[in-house]
Amino acid sequence: MYDARRMSLQEKIEQHTALIGVMALGYVGLPLIRDFCNAGFPVLGFDTDPHKIELLQRGENYLKHLGEDFVADMLASGRFNVTTDPQRLGEPDAILICVPTPLTENHQPDLQYVDRAADSIARCLRHDQLIVLESTTYPGTTRQRVLPRLMATGLRLGHDFFLAYCPERQDPGRRQPTTRQVPRLIGATDEKSAELAADLYRHVVDCVVPVDSAEIAEAAKLLENVYRAVNIALANEMKLILSAMDIDVWKVIDAAATKPYGFQPFYPGPGLGGHCIPIDPFYLAWKARQASQPTHFIELAGQINTRMPEYVVQCTRQALAQRGTKMDHARILVLGLAYKPNVDDVRESPSFELIARLRALGATVDYHDPLVRSTPKTRRYDLGMTSVPLNTESLGSYDCVLIATAHDSYDFQMIAEHAQLVVDTRGATRQTRVPPDRIVYA
Repeated sequence: MYDARRMSLQEKIEQHTALIGVMALGYVGLPLIRDFCNAGFPVLGFDTDPHKIELLQRGENYLKHLGEDFVADMLASGRFNVTTDPQRLGEPDAILICVPTPLTENHQPDLQYVDRAADSIARCLRHDQLIVLESTTYPGTTRQRVLPRLMATGLRLGHDFFLAYCPERQDPGRRQPTTRQVPRLIGATDEKSAELAADLYRHVVDCVVPVDSAEIAEAAKLLENVYRAVNIALANEMKLILSAMDIDVWKVIDAAATKPYGFQPFYPGPGLGGHCIPIDPFYLAWKARQASQPTHFIELAGQINTRMPEYVVQCTRQALAQRGTKMDHARILVLGLAYKPNVDDVRESPSFELIARLRALGATVDYHDPLVRSTPKTRRYDLGMTSVPLNTESLGSYDCVLIATAHDSYDFQMIAEHAQLVVDTRGATRQTRVPPDRIVYA
């Protein structure tokens, strides 16, 4: 017999018929679409960039670390569609907000994208929709910025619509654990919203961890990344200290890591990159000031990490000077534009600052990155560069090769053999067999 009863959101989730909307198709949103598509849900992706939409509709993937056939496979499933039209936000049964949360020029939280997303949803909000914010932000954002915009429609939280926070836990390029194996936190503004969000995410991850509020989930995400920022700062400061003592910091870390408890290895580098670690401590520090609480420890870590590009440039300058080459006469090749190995992600990459600082001192600078063919325009830099070839002849033509990103595809033995001078910020050449006076660890 025909059942005229309208199917509830919970029933749609259980039967995999709920249409999932994902706002912003970047490093968080696009893999999330894959997860729900693979779980059998129909998915509608939203983005304001028409070029991204055109590429996706043609089956082309602009995030290469996800695989060449990534988008084509989703299109072939028949469950994947994309649009730039915000008026279609009334169609999805669940909308997952994955917009960026950058900093202003004054290192204040910039939530304009979250606000715009919430406003766009509010204009189309209907009964029985679940809204989930995934963007990393300070505690209180879901309840204080998103919720009022949705409630202004006259619809009731927990009855007509539902709102939760589930912090993203994407790590571009990581193979293990898989996204399904990484637990997801669910914090909400009411009990029913928490229940529905948990039910939804259980279809794409093995473990869902409900917490008591959206604020707890928001703060937990910041703690995860502040923890990493602080420990990287410790590793960076140890590098400064031990270098002054002529002690190999990487050997020290390896030795300490033999202890099976009480120590987790973190490694120094030329500065922080990615969307989370360089930004999240500032979100927490800003919110702490609203509560009249200082954040001395967190801010000190930020100062150390922010100082690293300058330190690397000074090491490079000194190493060149010891060989009789002035910086304003030097030709320098920077290896790696991405902020981490084996991905094309350049968000907040310290390589941009290294290049800009070296150029400001008069050096002629090129870069090579097998995954990044040209430098995109960022909020702070517009370098206008393209990746140069990397071979034995080109290596020898530079006064210095500066290793900023240790991609697995790099042959560091070949690089160390043919470069006149290597400045290594990642410890990538430690196992190479070349005269030690040709390598400087910075």
